[in-house]
Amino acid sequence: MSTLEDDQRDLLYSACSEAISAVGRERESLMLARLALLLMEKVGDAEVCLQAIREAGESVPEPSLSKH
Repeated sequence: MSTLEDDQRDLLYSACSEAISAVGRERESLMLARLALLLMEKVGDAEVCLQAIREAGESVPEPSLSKH
């Protein structure tokens, strides 16, 4: 699996943040779940995706910039 360059990561982070803002707080979790599913379909390997889900759940950072 390839890794992203810093500028690519920044571009994708910005695009994702803007998309989340565009759908609104009440639909952000649905949008993120849909995005995750679409990306998992692109990966095409259920075990890799399940491992990523486990890793994400184990490493969720405390909110910092998005405190409301």
